Amino acid sequence: MQFKRTALALVFLAIAGCGTSTGAAQQPPAPGYPVTVSNCGKDITVQRPPSRTVVMNGGSVAEVSTLVALGLGDRIVANSQSYGASDEPGRAEAIAKLPTGGIKLNDQMDIPREAMLGLRPDFVLATYGGGFDGSRGFATREDLGAIGANTYVPAKMCGTGGKQTVEDSYEMIRDLGRIYGVSDRAERLIEDSRRRIAQVEARVKDKQKPRVMLIIPGMDMGAGDFSSVGAQGIWNDIIARAGGVNAFADSAPQLFANLSKEQLAAAQLDAVIIVNYQNPDPNASATKLYDQFPQWAAAKAKRHVVLSDSIYFGPNNATAVERIAALLHPAQ
Repeated sequence: MQFKRTALALVFLAIAGCGTSTGAAQQPPAPGYPVTVSNCGKDITVQRPPSRTVVMNGGSVAEVSTLVALGLGDRIVANSQSYGASDEPGRAEAIAKLPTGGIKLNDQMDIPREAMLGLRPDFVLATYGGGFDGSRGFATREDLGAIGANTYVPAKMCGTGGKQTVEDSYEMIRDLGRIYGVSDRAERLIEDSRRRIAQVEARVKDKQKPRVMLIIPGMDMGAGDFSSVGAQGIWNDIIARAGGVNAFADSAPQLFANLSKEQLAAAQLDAVIIVNYQNPDPNASATKLYDQFPQWAAAKAKRHVVLSDSIYFGPNNATAVERIAALLHPAQ
């Protein structure tokens, strides 16, 4: 568990920048190719749809979930991303069936350099720029480019900062759609998400905005008693679109706030989002919070929702918006 926590912490800190990639092996381009996308300040040129994809861990399922949603699971030769849970029916099971490449992961629960190169990938997805940091024992973008493998990191996880929004999920979906030659599927996913979110926004736009706390129970992200309370992150945009406001959005400049019990006790909270990350009983985690802070309006009403992958980057942000809106603004 501690290894997983460490991996997740590394993702959210996103402290490493992105390197360069030298492009795919020199072969004649496939029809409709080459395709070039900008990633982490560099251009990636793909000569054909990747067929030997490796998905690194970093505590995320955004990348592998997007590939599965785009119908590209058969392009994956090794996947190390898994929450064991998903807000999309059948998604966790589909991810569990993907090949892992038989790789022994390192102490960061990710794929070490030699094992990565031995997989002979033509495309590697990392959750954050540090996934290609040679000082951490990973294959660099240059290492992978030398064997004909391109590399990709979601834009806001390159280490350049900036507020994360649902639009960043769409950018990743669109990029991967272009790279794999399935732009039509990508655009359908994006348009469906936009439509669903717009319907929610129209319903809640004139309603009062309840104050919400997002927390990953049991996750240690710092020194505070409650160090896994969401501060900055894509969830702020998701909560806003659902008609609420993150009560702790201004409590820290980074993704998570390190809060004391006293700070939580003084907070006015109308609802809680429990993020299910390897949690055997997330509802019990909510009950524990209610017992600790019975003064919260959220505790008095026992108002919470359990979410897993839809609250992060990926193809299912509309599900999070819908479920949070149903909690905050139930239909009359």
